[in-house]
Amino acid sequence: MKIIERKIDVIDGTPMEYLGGLKSFPVYMGCVSHGQEKDLRADMEWHISPTNGLLQLKNLIPLDVLYPENHAGAVGGTWMKHHKAFANFVGRFSPNSVLEVGGAHGILSKIYKDQSKSVAWTILEPNPIPVEGVTARFIKGFFDDQFELNEEVDAVVHSHVFEHVYEPQTFVKHIAKFLSEGKHLIFTFPNMEVMLQRKYTNCINFEHTVFLTEPYVEYLLHQHGFRILEKEYFLDDHSVFYACVRDNNVEQTALPKGLYQKNKQAYLEYVRYHEELISELNHKIAKLEDGQKLYLFGAHVFAQYLIAFGLDKSRIECILDNDPNKQGKRLYGTKLQVASPKILEDVKKPVVILKAGVYNDEIKEDILKNVNTNTLFI
Repeated sequence: MKIIERKIDVIDGTPMEYLGGLKSFPVYMGCVSHGQEKDLRADMEWHISPTNGLLQLKNLIPLDVLYPENHAGAVGGTWMKHHKAFANFVGRFSPNSVLEVGGAHGILSKIYKDQSKSVAWTILEPNPIPVEGVTARFIKGFFDDQFELNEEVDAVVHSHVFEHVYEPQTFVKHIAKFLSEGKHLIFTFPNMEVMLQRKYTNCINFEHTVFLTEPYVEYLLHQHGFRILEKEYFLDDHSVFYACVRDNNVEQTALPKGLYQKNKQAYLEYVRYHEELISELNHKIAKLEDGQKLYLFGAHVFAQYLIAFGLDKSRIECILDNDPNKQGKRLYGTKLQVASPKILEDVKKPVVILKAGVYNDEIKEDILKNVNTNTLFI
């Protein structure tokens, strides 16, 4: 595996300052069936731009290694609420034709069409996994300067894609060239500023290599000729929706001052929190009763982060996850197998480590109500 090195800041091309990171982190956050000896690792080194304060990863993983297959989960009540809310948001602008970049399973297109909306919907996706009932047209590939579409579209749409892009400047520039004036760009991305503040372990990683917060997003949009029409929040810690229109006369804006100090402090507090959290969790694990079974929830980067920070995994029976596509497989970078939470049904006083950010309450409620009321969460 040949690491891609990000040598300069992605916003203004200036040198970066090293902040810290994690050694030998798994390069893929999905679940696999192959042996552990095939797993690859790389140092996760976080840098910051002294000029604009943008947090970004130095070592980037080749895309074919990072995304060998699609691991976008399509399960969970929160995600379905998000898809429905975003579909309604898109519907306010009534596009007759849509190009969705990175549509994965096609759920957004299905929900949109189920709302009696007539639209020609095309999905550009490197690893399509359409769910039943999706009628959108899929094109396998990436959105880059090589991509062409014969027909013009009313809107480019993307959902939780922007934060995965290695070159956000180039990405927005491509979209601007792709859309004629008056056409729309409508997207949703994670509320990363709140996620980092609340110490969510799925905020920054090998897939989210740029700490893409609202000031940077809006700066890029204005820089490449997009006027913001509407902005909306989905929950207070999940996603931000944007609707923009191509406008050659849009006014340019500058980044706010103080982002360097703000983001650097947020990152360092994030690291300190996890160091203290692992110390606390390991202390609780050491005090478990003999024979008491311990589980870790989240066959994803949630678990990989905790393990990388030093979580004692010697007592962990397996990893729990609600996604049937992950169950029976192994979480990449670990020896831990994945199972359904239903295995807790007959376990006496099971203990579950749960650090899944915005999804914590949903997961906890489901296990306590539908699986085992005696489950203890730490």
